[in-house]
Amino acid sequence: MTSESIPPKRKLSIRTKLAFSTGNLEEAMVVAASGVTIVFYNQVMGLPLGLCGTAFLIASVVDAVSDPVVGALSDGLRTRWGRRHPFMLMSALPIGIFFYLLYQPPSGLPESQLFTWFTGMYVGLNLAKTFYLVPHSALGAELTDDYDQRTSLFGWNFVVYSIGGAFLGVFVMAVIFPSTEVHDNGLLNSGRYQFLATFGAVFAIAMVLICTFATADQIPNLHHVEKVGKPARRDLVLSIQNFLHNLWSLARNRSYISVCACWLVLYISGGVLFATSTFTLLYAFELTTEQLAIRSLIVLPGAFLAVVLSTRLVRRFDKKYTVIGTALICSLLIGLPYCLRILGWFPENGSSWLLVSIFGIWAVGYFFLPVVPIVIESQLGDIADEHELKTGNRSEGVIYSVRTFGMKTTRGIGGMIGTFGLEYINFPQDARAETLDPEVINGLLWMTGPLYIFIVYGGLGFAFLYRIDRKRHAEIMKELELRRAQSLDP
Repeated sequence: MTSESIPPKRKLSIRTKLAFSTGNLEEAMVVAASGVTIVFYNQVMGLPLGLCGTAFLIASVVDAVSDPVVGALSDGLRTRWGRRHPFMLMSALPIGIFFYLLYQPPSGLPESQLFTWFTGMYVGLNLAKTFYLVPHSALGAELTDDYDQRTSLFGWNFVVYSIGGAFLGVFVMAVIFPSTEVHDNGLLNSGRYQFLATFGAVFAIAMVLICTFATADQIPNLHHVEKVGKPARRDLVLSIQNFLHNLWSLARNRSYISVCACWLVLYISGGVLFATSTFTLLYAFELTTEQLAIRSLIVLPGAFLAVVLSTRLVRRFDKKYTVIGTALICSLLIGLPYCLRILGWFPENGSSWLLVSIFGIWAVGYFFLPVVPIVIESQLGDIADEHELKTGNRSEGVIYSVRTFGMKTTRGIGGMIGTFGLEYINFPQDARAETLDPEVINGLLWMTGPLYIFIVYGGLGFAFLYRIDRKRHAEIMKELELRRAQSLDP
Protein backbone atom coordinates (compact mmCIF):
# COMPACT_ATOMS: atom_id res chain seq x y z
CA MET A 1 0.00 0.00 0.00
CA THR A 2 1.27 3.50 -0.75
CA SER A 3 1.12 6.89 0.86
CA GLU A 4 -1.76 8.17 -1.22
CA SER A 5 -3.15 11.55 -0.26
CA ILE A 6 -6.27 13.51 -0.87
CA PRO A 7 -5.98 15.70 -3.96
CA PRO A 8 -4.19 18.98 -3.16
CA LYS A 9 -7.03 21.15 -4.52
CA ARG A 10 -9.85 19.24 -2.80
CA LYS A 11 -12.34 21.70 -1.28
CA LEU A 12 -13.56 21.02 2.22
CA SER A 13 -17.26 21.43 2.91
CA ILE A 14 -18.51 23.76 5.63
CA ARG A 15 -19.88 20.70 7.43
CA THR A 16 -16.41 19.13 7.58
CA LYS A 17 -14.83 22.35 8.79
CA LEU A 18 -17.44 22.73 11.51
CA ALA A 19 -17.18 19.07 12.52
CA PHE A 20 -13.42 19.37 12.92
CA SER A 21 -13.65 22.73 14.68
CA THR A 22 -16.19 21.53 17.22
CA GLY A 23 -13.42 19.45 18.75
CA ASN A 24 -11.66 22.61 19.87
CA LEU A 25 -14.53 23.47 22.21
CA GLU A 26 -13.13 20.94 24.67
CA GLU A 27 -10.01 23.08 24.90
CA ALA A 28 -12.15 26.23 25.18
CA MET A 29 -13.86 24.75 28.24
CA VAL A 30 -10.57 23.87 29.91
CA VAL A 31 -9.14 27.33 29.19
CA ALA A 32 -12.26 29.07 30.53
CA ALA A 33 -11.92 27.08 33.74
CA SER A 34 -8.16 27.50 34.00
CA GLY A 35 -8.61 31.20 34.64
CA VAL A 36 -9.92 30.32 38.12
CA THR A 37 -7.64 27.36 38.90
CA ILE A 38 -4.94 29.30 40.74
CA VAL A 39 -7.54 31.35 42.61
CA PHE A 40 -9.24 28.12 43.68
CA TYR A 41 -6.16 26.30 44.92
CA ASN A 42 -4.41 29.35 46.42
CA GLN A 43 -7.13 31.65 47.72
CA VAL A 44 -9.88 29.08 48.42
CA MET A 45 -7.98 25.89 49.31
CA GLY A 46 -4.92 27.62 50.80
CA LEU A 47 -2.20 25.93 48.73
CA PRO A 48 0.93 28.15 48.62
CA LEU A 49 1.70 29.77 45.27
CA GLY A 50 5.10 28.08 45.11
CA LEU A 51 3.49 24.64 45.26
CA CYS A 52 0.95 25.66 42.60
CA GLY A 53 3.84 26.67 40.34
CA THR A 54 5.61 23.38 41.04
CA ALA A 55 2.52 21.44 39.98
CA PHE A 56 2.46 23.37 36.70
CA LEU A 57 6.17 22.65 36.18
CA ILE A 58 5.74 18.89 36.75
CA ALA A 59 2.85 18.79 34.26
CA SER A 60 4.92 20.62 31.64
CA VAL A 61 7.80 18.15 32.01
CA VAL A 62 5.39 15.23 31.52
CA ASP A 63 3.86 16.99 28.50
CA ALA A 64 7.26 17.53 26.91
CA VAL A 65 7.71 13.74 26.79
CA SER A 66 4.14 12.56 26.25
CA ASP A 67 3.11 14.87 23.40
CA PRO A 68 5.67 13.74 20.77
CA VAL A 69 5.32 10.09 21.89
CA VAL A 70 1.55 10.17 21.42
CA GLY A 71 2.11 11.95 18.12
CA ALA A 72 4.35 9.12 16.95
CA LEU A 73 1.86 6.49 18.12
CA SER A 74 -0.87 8.29 16.24
CA ASP A 75 1.25 8.48 13.09
CA GLY A 76 1.91 4.74 13.13
CA LEU A 77 -1.47 3.33 14.16
CA ARG A 78 -3.26 1.02 11.73
CA THR A 79 -6.97 0.39 12.24
CA ARG A 80 -10.08 0.31 10.07
CA TRP A 81 -11.03 3.60 11.78
CA GLY A 82 -7.82 5.32 10.71
CA ARG A 83 -4.90 6.65 12.72
CA ARG A 84 -6.45 9.54 14.65
CA HIS A 85 -10.02 8.66 15.58
CA PRO A 86 -9.36 5.73 17.97
CA PHE A 87 -7.19 7.96 20.16
CA MET A 88 -9.75 10.75 20.09
CA LEU A 89 -12.59 8.42 21.07
CA MET A 90 -10.73 6.75 23.94
CA SER A 91 -9.70 10.10 25.46
CA ALA A 92 -13.24 11.42 26.00
CA LEU A 93 -14.08 9.79 29.34
CA PRO A 94 -10.64 10.33 30.99
CA ILE A 95 -10.77 14.04 30.11
CA GLY A 96 -14.13 14.38 31.85
CA ILE A 97 -13.09 12.40 34.92
CA PHE A 98 -9.85 14.30 35.52
CA PHE A 99 -11.54 17.65 34.88
CA TYR A 100 -14.15 16.88 37.52
CA LEU A 101 -11.64 15.64 40.09
CA LEU A 102 -9.36 18.64 39.55
CA TYR A 103 -11.98 20.97 41.01
CA GLN A 104 -13.33 18.53 43.62
CA PRO A 105 -10.47 17.59 45.95
CA PRO A 106 -11.46 15.73 49.12
CA SER A 107 -12.13 18.08 52.00
CA GLY A 108 -9.69 18.44 54.88
CA LEU A 109 -6.53 17.42 53.01
CA PRO A 110 -3.29 18.64 54.60
CA GLU A 111 -1.04 20.79 52.44
CA SER A 112 1.19 17.97 51.17
CA GLN A 113 -1.77 15.81 50.16
CA LEU A 114 -3.57 18.75 48.54
CA PHE A 115 -0.43 19.43 46.48
CA THR A 116 -0.28 15.75 45.48
CA TRP A 117 -3.96 15.79 44.50
CA PHE A 118 -3.59 18.99 42.44
CA THR A 119 -0.48 17.68 40.70
CA GLY A 120 -1.96 14.25 40.01
CA MET A 121 -5.27 15.52 38.65
CA TYR A 122 -3.60 18.25 36.59
CA VAL A 123 -1.08 15.86 35.07
CA GLY A 124 -3.86 13.33 34.45
CA LEU A 125 -6.00 15.91 32.68
CA ASN A 126 -3.09 17.00 30.50
CA LEU A 127 -2.23 13.40 29.59
CA ALA A 128 -5.83 12.66 28.67
CA LYS A 129 -5.91 15.80 26.56
CA THR A 130 -2.68 14.76 24.84
CA PHE A 131 -4.35 11.60 23.55
CA TYR A 132 -7.08 13.79 22.09
CA LEU A 133 -5.45 17.06 21.02
CA VAL A 134 -2.40 15.64 19.25
CA PRO A 135 -4.42 13.33 16.92
CA HIS A 136 -7.04 16.06 16.45
CA SER A 137 -4.42 18.59 15.33
CA ALA A 138 -2.79 16.03 13.03
CA LEU A 139 -6.20 15.26 11.54
CA GLY A 140 -6.50 18.92 10.53
CA ALA A 141 -3.25 18.76 8.59
CA GLU A 142 -4.45 15.65 6.75
CA LEU A 143 -7.82 16.99 5.67
CA THR A 144 -6.29 19.14 2.91
CA ASP A 145 -2.91 19.80 1.28
CA ASP A 146 -3.95 23.09 -0.29
CA TYR A 147 -2.00 26.18 0.89
CA ASP A 148 -5.07 28.42 1.32
CA GLN A 149 -7.61 25.71 2.24
CA ARG A 150 -5.38 24.75 5.14
CA THR A 151 -5.42 28.34 6.42
CA SER A 152 -9.19 28.41 6.01
CA LEU A 153 -9.65 25.13 7.92
CA PHE A 154 -7.61 26.25 10.90
CA GLY A 155 -9.36 29.60 10.64
CA TRP A 156 -12.70 27.90 11.16
CA ASN A 157 -11.13 25.91 13.98
CA PHE A 158 -10.06 29.06 15.77
CA VAL A 159 -13.33 30.88 15.10
CA VAL A 160 -15.35 28.12 16.76
CA TYR A 161 -12.84 27.99 19.61
CA SER A 162 -12.95 31.77 20.12
CA ILE A 163 -16.72 32.10 19.97
CA GLY A 164 -17.24 29.07 22.19
CA GLY A 165 -14.52 30.25 24.56
CA ALA A 166 -16.08 33.72 24.79
CA PHE A 167 -19.47 32.42 25.83
CA LEU A 168 -17.94 29.81 28.13
CA GLY A 169 -15.82 32.53 29.74
CA VAL A 170 -18.91 34.64 30.37
CA PHE A 171 -20.76 31.59 31.69
CA VAL A 172 -17.96 30.72 34.12
CA MET A 173 -17.55 34.24 35.50
CA ALA A 174 -21.12 35.57 35.46
CA VAL A 175 -23.22 32.41 35.94
CA ILE A 176 -21.06 29.95 37.87
CA PHE A 177 -19.23 32.55 39.99
CA PRO A 178 -21.50 35.62 40.29
CA SER A 179 -20.87 38.29 42.89
CA THR A 180 -23.12 37.99 45.96
CA GLU A 181 -23.68 39.86 49.20
CA VAL A 182 -21.54 37.29 50.97
CA HIS A 183 -18.87 37.06 48.25
CA ASP A 184 -17.95 40.30 46.50
CA ASN A 185 -15.43 38.18 44.62
CA GLY A 186 -17.50 35.27 43.34
CA LEU A 187 -14.38 33.15 42.74
CA LEU A 188 -13.99 32.79 46.50
CA ASN A 189 -17.36 30.99 46.81
CA SER A 190 -16.11 27.43 47.33
CA GLY A 191 -19.57 25.91 46.89
CA ARG A 192 -19.75 26.92 43.22
CA TYR A 193 -16.79 24.76 42.17
CA GLN A 194 -19.05 21.67 42.23
CA PHE A 195 -21.06 23.32 39.44
CA LEU A 196 -17.89 24.08 37.47
CA ALA A 197 -16.58 20.53 37.83
CA THR A 198 -19.82 18.88 36.72
CA PHE A 199 -20.67 21.19 33.86
CA GLY A 200 -17.12 21.29 32.51
CA ALA A 201 -16.69 17.52 32.59
CA VAL A 202 -19.94 16.79 30.76
CA PHE A 203 -19.35 19.54 28.19
CA ALA A 204 -15.77 18.42 27.41
CA ILE A 205 -16.82 14.77 26.93
CA ALA A 206 -19.68 15.79 24.65
CA MET A 207 -17.48 17.96 22.41
CA VAL A 208 -14.85 15.24 21.99
CA LEU A 209 -17.46 12.65 21.02
CA ILE A 210 -19.25 14.98 18.60
CA CYS A 211 -16.02 15.85 16.79
CA THR A 212 -14.86 12.23 16.64
CA PHE A 213 -18.07 10.83 15.14
CA ALA A 214 -18.82 13.85 12.92
CA THR A 215 -15.42 13.63 11.19
CA ALA A 216 -15.42 9.84 10.84
CA ASP A 217 -16.71 10.11 7.26
CA GLN A 218 -13.35 11.67 6.27
CA ILE A 219 -11.30 8.61 7.28
CA PRO A 220 -11.18 7.14 3.73
CA ASN A 221 -9.75 10.43 2.40
CA LEU A 222 -6.83 10.66 4.84
CA HIS A 223 -3.18 9.77 4.26
CA HIS A 224 -2.16 6.18 4.65
CA VAL A 225 0.45 5.35 7.25
CA GLU A 226 3.00 3.58 5.08
CA LYS A 227 6.19 5.17 3.94
CA VAL A 228 6.15 6.24 0.29
CA GLY A 229 7.47 3.55 -2.02
CA LYS A 230 8.57 1.24 0.79
CA PRO A 231 6.92 -1.58 2.70
CA ALA A 232 5.18 -0.88 5.97
CA ARG A 233 7.31 -1.08 9.12
CA ARG A 234 5.79 -3.31 11.74
CA ASP A 235 8.76 -4.22 13.85
CA LEU A 236 8.90 -2.33 17.16
CA VAL A 237 12.64 -1.60 16.94
CA LEU A 238 12.31 -0.28 13.42
CA SER A 239 9.31 1.81 14.48
CA ILE A 240 11.36 3.40 17.26
CA GLN A 241 14.21 4.02 14.83
CA ASN A 242 11.77 5.62 12.42
CA PHE A 243 10.40 7.84 15.20
CA LEU A 244 13.89 8.98 16.18
CA HIS A 245 14.74 9.55 12.53
CA ASN A 246 11.72 11.81 12.17
CA LEU A 247 12.65 13.75 15.30
CA TRP A 248 16.22 14.18 14.08
CA SER A 249 15.03 15.38 10.71
CA LEU A 250 12.65 17.88 12.29
CA ALA A 251 15.37 19.07 14.68
CA ARG A 252 17.39 20.09 11.62
CA ASN A 253 14.44 21.73 9.87
CA ARG A 254 14.92 25.47 10.30
CA SER A 255 11.30 26.30 9.57
CA TYR A 256 10.06 23.77 12.14
CA ILE A 257 12.45 25.04 14.82
CA SER A 258 11.35 28.58 13.98
CA VAL A 259 7.65 27.80 14.38
CA CYS A 260 8.18 25.66 17.50
CA ALA A 261 10.24 28.27 19.32
CA CYS A 262 7.98 31.15 18.34
CA TRP A 263 4.81 29.19 19.15
CA LEU A 264 6.01 28.08 22.57
CA VAL A 265 7.21 31.53 23.61
CA LEU A 266 3.93 33.11 22.51
CA TYR A 267 1.95 30.55 24.49
CA ILE A 268 4.17 30.95 27.54
CA SER A 269 3.62 34.70 27.43
CA GLY A 270 -0.11 34.07 27.19
CA GLY A 271 0.12 31.73 30.16
CA VAL A 272 1.88 34.33 32.28
CA LEU A 273 -0.80 36.84 31.32
CA PHE A 274 -3.63 34.40 31.97
CA ALA A 275 -2.26 33.32 35.34
CA THR A 276 -1.76 36.86 36.61
CA SER A 277 -4.30 39.03 34.78
CA THR A 278 -7.25 37.70 36.81
CA PHE A 279 -5.44 38.78 39.97
CA THR A 280 -4.52 42.13 38.41
CA LEU A 281 -8.04 42.92 37.24
CA LEU A 282 -9.59 41.82 40.54
CA TYR A 283 -7.14 43.54 42.87
CA ALA A 284 -5.37 46.32 40.91
CA PHE A 285 -8.42 47.50 38.90
CA GLU A 286 -11.01 46.16 41.40
CA LEU A 287 -13.32 44.68 38.76
CA THR A 288 -16.16 42.29 39.61
CA THR A 289 -16.54 38.81 38.12
CA GLU A 290 -19.40 40.16 35.97
CA GLN A 291 -17.07 42.84 34.60
CA LEU A 292 -14.37 40.19 34.06
CA ALA A 293 -16.87 38.34 31.88
CA ILE A 294 -16.71 41.22 29.39
CA ARG A 295 -13.09 40.25 28.71
CA SER A 296 -14.31 37.00 27.14
CA LEU A 297 -16.63 38.87 24.77
CA ILE A 298 -13.89 41.16 23.45
CA VAL A 299 -12.62 38.38 21.16
CA LEU A 300 -15.92 37.99 19.30
CA PRO A 301 -15.53 40.65 16.55
CA GLY A 302 -12.14 39.28 15.53
CA ALA A 303 -13.35 35.69 15.82
CA PHE A 304 -16.24 36.25 13.41
CA LEU A 305 -13.90 37.73 10.81
CA ALA A 306 -10.84 35.58 11.56
CA VAL A 307 -11.14 33.29 8.53
CA VAL A 308 -11.51 36.12 6.02
CA LEU A 309 -8.94 38.32 7.74
CA SER A 310 -6.25 35.65 8.05
CA THR A 311 -6.74 34.46 4.46
CA ARG A 312 -6.48 37.99 3.05
CA LEU A 313 -3.45 38.89 5.13
CA VAL A 314 -1.67 35.70 4.08
CA ARG A 315 -2.39 36.41 0.42
CA ARG A 316 -1.03 39.94 0.85
CA PHE A 317 1.96 39.38 3.15
CA ASP A 318 2.36 35.56 3.17
CA LYS A 319 2.36 33.55 6.39
CA LYS A 320 5.68 34.57 7.93
CA TYR A 321 5.14 38.32 7.98
CA THR A 322 1.46 37.99 8.82
CA VAL A 323 2.43 36.25 12.08
CA ILE A 324 5.15 38.77 12.93
CA GLY A 325 3.14 41.90 12.17
CA THR A 326 -0.09 40.92 13.90
CA ALA A 327 1.67 39.58 17.01
CA LEU A 328 3.68 42.78 17.39
CA ILE A 329 0.59 44.99 17.28
CA CYS A 330 -1.73 42.76 19.32
CA SER A 331 0.63 42.11 22.23
CA LEU A 332 1.40 45.82 22.54
CA LEU A 333 -2.28 46.71 22.77
CA ILE A 334 -3.13 43.86 25.16
CA GLY A 335 -0.39 44.92 27.59
CA LEU A 336 -0.97 48.66 27.13
CA PRO A 337 -3.61 49.27 29.88
CA TYR A 338 -1.29 47.80 32.51
CA CYS A 339 1.65 49.86 31.25
CA LEU A 340 -0.42 53.05 31.26
CA ARG A 341 -1.58 52.40 34.84
CA ILE A 342 2.07 52.04 35.91
CA LEU A 343 2.79 55.44 34.34
CA GLY A 344 -0.27 56.97 36.00
CA TRP A 345 -1.90 57.71 32.65
CA PHE A 346 -5.03 55.62 33.15
CA PRO A 347 -8.46 56.26 34.74
CA GLU A 348 -8.72 55.56 38.45
CA ASN A 349 -10.68 52.64 39.89
CA GLY A 350 -14.39 53.36 40.02
CA SER A 351 -14.21 55.85 37.17
CA SER A 352 -16.84 55.49 34.46
CA TRP A 353 -13.98 55.60 31.93
CA LEU A 354 -12.09 52.65 33.42
CA LEU A 355 -13.96 49.84 31.63
CA VAL A 356 -14.25 51.87 28.43
CA SER A 357 -10.49 52.45 28.40
CA ILE A 358 -9.49 48.85 29.16
CA PHE A 359 -11.88 47.12 26.82
CA GLY A 360 -11.67 49.81 24.14
CA ILE A 361 -7.93 49.22 23.77
CA TRP A 362 -8.33 45.45 23.98
CA ALA A 363 -11.08 45.46 21.35
CA VAL A 364 -8.50 46.49 18.75
CA GLY A 365 -5.79 44.14 20.01
CA TYR A 366 -8.01 41.08 20.22
CA PHE A 367 -9.58 41.84 16.84
CA PHE A 368 -6.38 40.81 15.03
CA LEU A 369 -5.08 38.29 17.56
CA PRO A 370 -6.83 35.17 16.10
CA VAL A 371 -4.77 35.57 12.94
CA VAL A 372 -1.57 34.50 14.75
CA PRO A 373 -2.54 30.95 15.87
CA ILE A 374 -4.51 30.34 12.67
CA VAL A 375 -1.50 31.06 10.46
CA ILE A 376 0.98 29.22 12.69
CA GLU A 377 -1.16 26.07 12.60
CA SER A 378 -1.30 26.41 8.82
CA GLN A 379 2.50 26.72 8.75
CA LEU A 380 2.81 23.43 10.63
CA GLY A 381 0.76 21.74 7.90
CA ASP A 382 3.13 23.11 5.26
CA ILE A 383 6.07 21.79 7.27
CA ALA A 384 4.43 18.33 7.28
CA ASP A 385 4.47 18.43 3.47
CA GLU A 386 8.11 19.48 3.41
CA HIS A 387 8.96 16.73 5.89
CA GLU A 388 7.31 14.13 3.65
CA LEU A 389 9.34 15.38 0.70
CA LYS A 390 12.59 15.06 2.65
CA THR A 391 11.95 11.77 4.47
CA GLY A 392 9.04 10.06 2.72
CA ASN A 393 7.08 9.96 5.99
CA ARG A 394 3.81 11.61 6.94
CA SER A 395 4.43 12.68 10.54
CA GLU A 396 1.61 15.12 11.33
CA GLY A 397 1.23 13.65 14.81
CA VAL A 398 4.81 14.39 15.81
CA ILE A 399 4.83 17.75 14.04
CA TYR A 400 1.58 18.95 15.58
CA SER A 401 2.53 17.73 19.04
CA VAL A 402 4.25 21.11 19.44
CA ARG A 403 0.86 22.75 18.95
CA THR A 404 -0.75 20.79 21.75
CA PHE A 405 2.30 21.17 23.96
CA GLY A 406 2.18 24.91 23.28
CA MET A 407 -1.49 25.08 24.24
CA LYS A 408 -0.77 23.32 27.50
CA THR A 409 2.27 25.47 28.28
CA THR A 410 -0.24 28.30 28.58
CA ARG A 411 -1.40 26.64 31.77
CA GLY A 412 1.88 24.82 32.52
CA ILE A 413 5.08 26.82 32.05
CA GLY A 414 3.17 30.09 31.74
CA GLY A 415 1.19 29.29 34.86
CA MET A 416 4.38 28.32 36.68
CA ILE A 417 6.10 31.61 35.82
CA GLY A 418 2.95 33.51 36.77
CA THR A 419 2.56 31.79 40.15
CA PHE A 420 6.25 32.11 41.00
CA GLY A 421 5.95 35.77 40.02
CA LEU A 422 3.00 36.18 42.38
CA GLU A 423 5.04 34.60 45.14
CA TYR A 424 8.03 36.84 44.32
CA ILE A 425 5.93 39.99 44.83
CA ASN A 426 4.58 38.47 48.07
CA PHE A 427 0.97 38.26 47.00
CA PRO A 428 -0.85 37.41 50.25
CA GLN A 429 -3.27 34.67 51.21
CA ASP A 430 -6.88 35.89 51.67
CA ALA A 431 -6.08 39.07 49.72
CA ARG A 432 -8.38 42.10 49.67
CA ALA A 433 -7.98 44.93 47.19
CA GLU A 434 -8.35 47.68 49.78
CA THR A 435 -5.54 46.31 51.99
CA LEU A 436 -2.99 45.25 49.35
CA ASP A 437 0.43 46.87 49.56
CA PRO A 438 1.01 49.32 46.63
CA GLU A 439 4.22 47.45 45.78
CA VAL A 440 2.24 44.23 45.32
CA ILE A 441 -0.22 45.99 43.01
CA ASN A 442 2.68 47.49 41.07
CA GLY A 443 4.20 44.01 40.75
CA LEU A 444 0.94 42.68 39.30
CA LEU A 445 0.92 45.48 36.72
CA TRP A 446 4.53 44.84 35.71
CA MET A 447 3.91 41.12 35.12
CA THR A 448 0.79 41.68 33.00
CA GLY A 449 2.19 44.64 31.09
CA PRO A 450 5.92 45.07 30.41
CA LEU A 451 6.90 41.45 31.18
CA TYR A 452 4.23 40.05 28.88
CA ILE A 453 5.21 42.35 25.99
CA PHE A 454 8.91 41.61 26.50
CA ILE A 455 8.37 37.84 26.29
CA VAL A 456 6.26 38.14 23.11
CA TYR A 457 8.76 40.36 21.33
CA GLY A 458 11.59 38.01 22.25
CA GLY A 459 9.72 35.04 20.82
CA LEU A 460 8.97 36.77 17.54
CA GLY A 461 12.68 36.83 16.77
CA PHE A 462 12.41 33.12 15.99
CA ALA A 463 9.65 33.79 13.45
CA PHE A 464 12.15 35.40 11.07
CA LEU A 465 13.86 32.02 10.56
CA TYR A 466 10.81 30.54 8.79
CA ARG A 467 11.39 30.02 5.06
CA ILE A 468 8.41 28.24 3.46
CA ASP A 469 6.51 30.78 1.38
CA ARG A 470 3.78 30.27 -1.20
CA LYS A 471 6.25 29.65 -4.01
CA ARG A 472 8.28 27.13 -2.01
CA HIS A 473 5.15 25.24 -0.94
CA ALA A 474 3.98 25.01 -4.56
CA GLU A 475 7.34 23.47 -5.47
CA ILE A 476 7.04 21.00 -2.59
CA MET A 477 3.56 19.88 -3.62
CA LYS A 478 4.58 19.54 -7.26
CA GLU A 479 7.42 17.20 -6.32
CA LEU A 480 5.24 15.27 -3.87
CA GLU A 481 2.48 14.67 -6.39
CA LEU A 482 5.05 13.44 -8.92
CA ARG A 483 6.52 11.06 -6.34
CA ARG A 484 3.08 9.81 -5.28
CA ALA A 485 2.07 9.23 -8.89
CA GLN A 486 5.26 7.24 -9.51
CA SER A 487 4.65 5.12 -6.41
CA LEU A 488 1.26 4.10 -7.84
CA ASP A 489 2.78 2.80 -11.06
CA PRO A 490 2.92 -1.02 -11.18
